[in-house]
Amino acid sequence: MNKPPLDGIRVADFCWAWAGPYGALHLAHLGAEVIRIESNTRMCPTRNIPPWPNNERGMNRSGYFNQYNQGKRSINLDLKKPDGIALAKQLIAKSDIVIENYAAGVMDKMGLGYEVLRTIKPNIIMIALSGYGAVGPEKGYVSYGPPQVALSGMSSLTGYRGGDPAQAGFSYGDPNGGIHGTFSVMCALLHRARTGEGQFIDLSQREACAMLLPEALMDYAMNATQPERNGSRDPYMAPHGVFRSQGNDRWVSLAVRNEAEWQRFCATIGQPGLATDVRFKTLAARKENEDALERIVEAWTQGHSAEDTTQRLQQVGIPAYPSLDGKEMLANPQVTARKTFVELEHPEVGKRRHLGIPWKMSGTPCAVVRPAPCMGQDTDYVLEQVLGLGKAEVAALRSRDVLV
Repeated sequence: MNKPPLDGIRVADFCWAWAGPYGALHLAHLGAEVIRIESNTRMCPTRNIPPWPNNERGMNRSGYFNQYNQGKRSINLDLKKPDGIALAKQLIAKSDIVIENYAAGVMDKMGLGYEVLRTIKPNIIMIALSGYGAVGPEKGYVSYGPPQVALSGMSSLTGYRGGDPAQAGFSYGDPNGGIHGTFSVMCALLHRARTGEGQFIDLSQREACAMLLPEALMDYAMNATQPERNGSRDPYMAPHGVFRSQGNDRWVSLAVRNEAEWQRFCATIGQPGLATDVRFKTLAARKENEDALERIVEAWTQGHSAEDTTQRLQQVGIPAYPSLDGKEMLANPQVTARKTFVELEHPEVGKRRHLGIPWKMSGTPCAVVRPAPCMGQDTDYVLEQVLGLGKAEVAALRSRDVLV
């Protein structure tokens, strides 16, 4: 049987929060041995983020942490102590990749910057997923999720026409930065396989977030114009948005992308005459009369379930989808057929379903090999089996509070 793509690759994971752990998660899914370096002296904040099973708190019980740290190991090291730094260097010497998402310069201050690490292992690959990159006047800015997207330009586009800009309500820079991080590490591994050389990867979460906004940025670059905020509307499609459906708090999302779809949409809702109505005959006319158009659309969608609307429009080639909540997503037949959710048994939270791997590879199988680790659960394994320390040495380190 073929092995996973990154079988035999070891990752020293100095990450916390979301961006770094998300990038390291994909490396674990691809078969790498990912070892989280953690400490009770400064715990990853996501270990204390809900949800918790039965609302019972615990640093090993966070659904958030357990989702984004599947397949990893955990070792406790106090990096404020020289012995902790020395052990981290020993682990790095036996690793292929170092991944971290502290603020720019933090690893250098700890004595674990790239220039130091490459003397320990010349072909090491190190990736830093900071908020704004390692150089530039804003490199020292505090980086935090949802409000940070304002610096990417996203907040200027979020909101309703004529209204104020709004936070997106979601930290787009983190997962997008994590995915870009995984991709760049894979490229660095390919480069190392060809040349024997390691390298440093300087990734900016802000810039990764900006990659989601090509139309807005290029519109200004080409035309010196700024797109308007549009809510759920689209400047090049109408109708386009989320509409009320039959039932309590039920919604359907749909988009009519061109004139042929508009004609099919009108026929499907039983009003073919709308296709030739001067108010709606062209995209320009529909945009001019969008309020009236949306009232007509919603009058129809409210008479049908979201699922019925989806089926009717999908059958005629129009994008439409029910707005699913978590319960519906877990029960969805499509994700069930693809085995998107995997059941993992965790020592403190029991058997729970988690989002697994969204890709399927025919030649190099990937799998979620274990649940997220409890704090420091693999400390003895890493020190003894990976670093080759004896039990007496481990006990001595523990007595000096290095392994906390």
